[in-house]
Amino acid sequence: MAPVDSKPRLVIKRLIDAPREKVFNAWIDPIQFAKWWGPHTFTAPVVELDVRPGGKINVHMQGPKGTPWEKPYPMGGEFREISRFDRLVFTSNIGDGTVHENLNEVLFADKGGKTELILRVTVLRTTPEFAKSLEGMEQGWTQSLEKLEALVED
Repeated sequence: MAPVDSKPRLVIKRLIDAPREKVFNAWIDPIQFAKWWGPHTFTAPVVELDVRPGGKINVHMQGPKGTPWEKPYPMGGEFREISRFDRLVFTSNIGDGTVHENLNEVLFADKGGKTELILRVTVLRTTPEFAKSLEGMEQGWTQSLEKLEALVED
């Protein structure tokens, strides 16, 4: 598996019409997380979050029936940093990091009762076979964040 350069591969900024605490909590509460994680037509039937530095992440994402993603596939990871209501840093991986691993940094800032969210995703390592899947990373994150917005803005 080849390491890649350490610059963020993806940076997404959003202004969400909800308080920062509510947005932050949607990232660390497994019940809320399951409602927004994954692209529009995907579900997350398994979400286990041990929210502390070194705590493990176990999420199974599943696409709709009749698609190549209808079988749940697991994503692992680990929380690296947690600064309540300000910042989350965690890894996410496929195949325990043997196929692919990202470092994700999420920043939360109060903007007059709304939340400015900045997501930075850095690919730490990937296999040549998985690299093609990265073409859909921005679309997947964008759709996940749209679901997050819908959840917290209600």
